Amino acid sequence: QLKLVESGGGSVQPGGSLRLSCAGSGFGLNYVNIGWFRQAPGKEREGVSCIGGRSPNIDYADSVKGRFTISRDIAKNTVYLQMDSLKPEDTAVYYCAAEQAPSPPTCALLPRYGYWGLGTQVTVSS
Repeated sequence: QLKLVESGGGSVQPGGSLRLSCAGSGFGLNYVNIGWFRQAPGKEREGVSCIGGRSPNIDYADSVKGRFTISRDIAKNTVYLQMDSLKPEDTAVYYCAAEQAPSPPTCALLPRYGYWGLGTQVTVSS
C-alpha cells in the first residue's frame, strides 16, 4: 500500500520561499505520476504541479508557472515542490497525490489520483 506524507509547510511573508516534501513508502514514486494539489478555505481543490513517473514530463498550473518547481529524488523516494516568490493567494493546504500503477504515460492536473497524503498548511501573510 502506497503511503504519502507531506512536510515543509509553514508561515512566510509575501515574496518568501518554502520547500514542500512528499515522502513515499510502500512503492517507488518514480514508477507513478505524482501531483501536488492545494485547497484554500472555501475554494475547490486545484492542481498545482505534477511529475511523470514513466516519462519525464512536468506540468504546472498557470498561477504558479515561473515560481514553483517540482523535482524528485529517487534515492529518497521523495518528491519536492520548491515554492518561490510566494503570494498571499498561495495560502492553502497542500497535498501530494499519486496515481495508481500503471500510471498513464504522462501526468496531468486532473482528478484521477488515487493515493493522497494528509496535507501540509502553507500560509503567506505579512
